[in-house]
Amino acid sequence: MDDAIIVLNAGSSSLKFSVFIMDESGLSPFLNGQVSGLYTSKARFEAFEKGTLLDARNWPESETPGHQEAIRFLFEWGTQGQMQGHRAAAVGHRVVHGGIDFTGPVVIDDEVVKKLERLVPLAPLHQPYNVAAIKAVEDFRPDLFQVACFDTSFHRTAPHVAQVFAIPASYSEAGIKRYGFHGLSYEYIASVMPGLDTAGAEGRTIVAHLGNGASMCAMQGGRSVATTTGFSAVDGLPMGTRCGSIDPGVLIFLLDHYGLTTKELVDLIYKKSGLLGVSGISSDMRELLASNDPNAASAIDLYVYRICREMGSLAAALGGLDSVVFTGGIGEKAAAIRSRVCRGSSWLGIEIDEGANSNGGPKISRDNSPVSAWVIPTNEELMIARHTLSLVPSELTFKIQSMRSRNDNFANTGFEGPEGTDIGYRE
Repeated sequence: MDDAIIVLNAGSSSLKFSVFIMDESGLSPFLNGQVSGLYTSKARFEAFEKGTLLDARNWPESETPGHQEAIRFLFEWGTQGQMQGHRAAAVGHRVVHGGIDFTGPVVIDDEVVKKLERLVPLAPLHQPYNVAAIKAVEDFRPDLFQVACFDTSFHRTAPHVAQVFAIPASYSEAGIKRYGFHGLSYEYIASVMPGLDTAGAEGRTIVAHLGNGASMCAMQGGRSVATTTGFSAVDGLPMGTRCGSIDPGVLIFLLDHYGLTTKELVDLIYKKSGLLGVSGISSDMRELLASNDPNAASAIDLYVYRICREMGSLAAALGGLDSVVFTGGIGEKAAAIRSRVCRGSSWLGIEIDEGANSNGGPKISRDNSPVSAWVIPTNEELMIARHTLSLVPSELTFKIQSMRSRNDNFANTGFEGPEGTDIGYRE
């Protein structure tokens, strides 16, 4: 019987899952899918095996399942069907915010959960649901070993000056600082770069994680030096529905002169801004690229402009540039966006190969380009599975112990979903 690592990524209205089997080749992708439409009458379950739809079901319209019900369903579905012959050894969770306490993955216990709950105000659209999934697994399967992996941890290597705001030190010491996000994605890219671009892996690389949530990270030798997101996941680039960087004076003005409540302000900057707010059409880059509406063009122009500006800023933080990587749903799929960003950043030494870019890479720069450019699909799920495996006590299963003695125990494998489904949505 093969042991399995289950990876859960809980959002406000969805629960994504991945299952990795520990076999002779290492961590191999087995199943993935999601329950969408949580807390609504349109809840739906979908499961995939190697990109092929395996099962799909809708909840009755009279039911509005939440995370608790979704977790129970997933475990019962797996036990009765596809997971037969495989034993769940541990569950790894994506947790958006680790605050100042968590600088790496941790084994979850009651004290960890309490600390994660105290971080809810720092990531109100993500953290409550991450915690909800952890509690649901504990309620349904208290025997399972659980690990929390954080989007903020990767950026703890940035220098002090890159992590603090110009505010009184007492606030910084209380935890008001630049944390950065999408760290699991950047950590994965750093892990595969040596096999593609030695100069970039050892030198100065900017990774653009572009999706419904978007950010960029400057890496020196595979370690975070600076990133565009800060105290919250709304900072930095314009995103699908988030505004990105905005003058704090604008927020004060909205509060004072438009009479917005703090809740309305949060709703505005997190859910009604970004590509959706500027275009008035959609948060989905696919729809905007296909539209002839001038407002769609304006949203794309602003998006590309801000990416190019941040490219220059991060290159300055690195003191130069050796390579650029595009990842995330838009970064991996939208050739037109990559082309515009590379052309807008050509002064840094990026010379794009439009043919290679149209074909999706992985290398999309010319052979003689001073700065190389790449398209690398991210795999946060595998990164979480790796971390979870590293913390599971070896006495729980002989398979884990034997895998740790192998050189290939962290196989570079990933999941494939239906073609083109994630351009506008992957975080």
